[in-house]
Amino acid sequence: MDLITLHKFDGGIHPPQNKDQSTRLPIATAKLPEKLVLPIAQHIGAQSKPVVTLGDTVLKGQVIAEAQGFVSANLHAPSSGKITAIEERVIAHPSGMRDICIEITLDGQDTWCEVEGIDNYLEAQPQTLINKIQASGITGLGGASFPTHVKASADPSKIDTLIINAAECEPYITSDDMLMREQANGIIKGIEILVRIIQPKRCLIGVEDNKPEAIAALKDALKHFNDNTFNIQVVTIPTKYPSGGEKQLIEILTGKEVPAGGLPSDIGMVCQNVGTCFAIYKAVSKGEPLISRVTTITGEACNQPQNFEVLLGTPVSHLLELAQTNASKVHRLIMGGPMMGFTLEDTSTPIVKASNCIIASSKKELPDPAMEQACIRCGMCTEACPAQLLPQQLYWFSKSSNLEQAEAHNIADCIECGACAYVCPSNIPLVQYYRHTKGEIKQANADKQKSDRAKERFEARLARQEREAAEKEAKRKARAEAAAKKQAEKKAAEANAPATSEPAASAPSADLELLQKKLDASQAAIKKTKEKIAAAQEAGDTEKAELLDGALKKAQEKMKEAAKAIAEAKKAAKAAPASTASDMEMTPERMQNKVDLAQSRLVTAQKRLEEAMNTNSDKVEMLKVAVEKQQVRVEEAKQALIDFNNTPVTQASQQAADVEQLKKKVLAAQTRVDKAQERLEMAKEQNLDTLSAFETGLEKQQTKLEEAKKALAEANL
Repeated sequence: MDLITLHKFDGGIHPPQNKDQSTRLPIATAKLPEKLVLPIAQHIGAQSKPVVTLGDTVLKGQVIAEAQGFVSANLHAPSSGKITAIEERVIAHPSGMRDICIEITLDGQDTWCEVEGIDNYLEAQPQTLINKIQASGITGLGGASFPTHVKASADPSKIDTLIINAAECEPYITSDDMLMREQANGIIKGIEILVRIIQPKRCLIGVEDNKPEAIAALKDALKHFNDNTFNIQVVTIPTKYPSGGEKQLIEILTGKEVPAGGLPSDIGMVCQNVGTCFAIYKAVSKGEPLISRVTTITGEACNQPQNFEVLLGTPVSHLLELAQTNASKVHRLIMGGPMMGFTLEDTSTPIVKASNCIIASSKKELPDPAMEQACIRCGMCTEACPAQLLPQQLYWFSKSSNLEQAEAHNIADCIECGACAYVCPSNIPLVQYYRHTKGEIKQANADKQKSDRAKERFEARLARQEREAAEKEAKRKARAEAAAKKQAEKKAAEANAPATSEPAASAPSADLELLQKKLDASQAAIKKTKEKIAAAQEAGDTEKAELLDGALKKAQEKMKEAAKAIAEAKKAAKAAPASTASDMEMTPERMQNKVDLAQSRLVTAQKRLEEAMNTNSDKVEMLKVAVEKQQVRVEEAKQALIDFNNTPVTQASQQAADVEQLKKKVLAAQTRVDKAQERLEMAKEQNLDTLSAFETGLEKQQTKLEEAKKALAEANL
């Protein structure tokens, strides 16, 4: 094999390792707790979605929350039991925040569901292996918890080197070290699976030189693979923090730097954690999903510090008990390492996929941070920064909330290793400032994206309204042109008609009634839509209010059209010969309606006059005149009704009028039957539940049509 030339990265520190405490005993399997609490967000990307409900019985390895999208991960039951809660609980987070968790009360049986591995997995198709990894919910076990199948899906033609991160550079943490010592063979098999998927030219396992037993175990395991066709090499690197950082390890092993804001795949690299490789082996060969991990329990407060293979969801308090922790001696409880970890305030916090260490420290071991002092501009933070940033400038930008300058100085490339804060003589918690600023930048970007989307929706709405207005205008012009053409044809027909012919009525009463109904319907629709808009605005549903606003405008347009049509029809009726208009409009029923309407208006006018007199209004005289005029109109309407009833009508003309009326009823009934038939056909095509109602409606309309036809036939006899 080719000798690997090691390189150096800028910065870095050499804090005390404190690893010997937890490597004296082998990895122990933690006994089952009474309950497991599993946060549904244990990975970078979209939260998984629970697929179980309260009271469900689950088996070990069963999916309890499904991934939502490609950058997401499944969550499985670590043991068998019953779902007893799905609610917010404290989770492993620096802020001590709460999130949705699934609680399983264990039955103690630890019964597996049916699982199945892939036989001859080194001969399987890469996509088959990726699908198995994805279904198993495997994420990076080095701390970031990035879904493994996403990294494994990199384009093989662009990947030159697969790097296995076994550096484990942070003090106290020994979970990877002990895993390599005891499960080296399984780790190599997991690496082979990754090589089968990614197909790199070489694979480098980077291990710090403070882990001689782990290095020996890996090299011994490689001897069992006689040909080593996958070109796997174990490379010993100097102990220096943070050599376990992804970008720093790549630079040490290859001399290449990941560009600012870029990914390792941009320079032909893929990096995976050694613990992740072992999880891949178990998932692919045995079908076991990621339900447990090795976690270091250490610190001076622990009488028996040790590494445990622990089920996900196990409370931290349970592990502290297994490590014989003296609770009175615990000064600080840290999840993760002392450099990048965070303080736990609640021992009920569950172990998650990223939980590689729990430190129960004494006050002497990890004392409280000293008081922050003013920056003396010594530059030690810049010398220690492994990402080649300017920590001092980032500190000033963060403190003044100058987000723009912080972004310009690449604060996103900060790996939050804590090296700058470790060497700071002024005890400034620099990493805390950077984390806060990163959060502000993330929120500002999210707000900007939200604003941009709102702007796009607003502009799209304006464009839609303009388009609809243009379409309406085009339709209006088309209707006007058609009406003008029709009017011209009508005038030409009248001019060519015989002089003795009777002029046709220009606005039959039936047309006026139909137009009035349309006007009333439009007014009712406007009133109802305004009520809905008010309700939507009160509820804060702006999108619904916008849609209703469009409907309101359409109803108002219809109302204007109906009112205009009525005005034109009335104007035409007045212009028609009196005898024709009278013959077509006047009936005893219409004359009586006029009397009733006039009397109703008289009553209203009298009430208004009475109210004005009671309140001494200055409108009394005006209302008296109005009442007198309305009384005259009532008398005129009554006299017109009497005169109309006394007008002689021949039996033949009355019979002709009745026949014409019956013909109209037959036509109207036929139209309703046709519409009912169309609705029934539509209901049959869409298989609606209301099919029987449509059939009944059609039968009723057909019955009415037959009655109208029968009446017309009798009138013609």
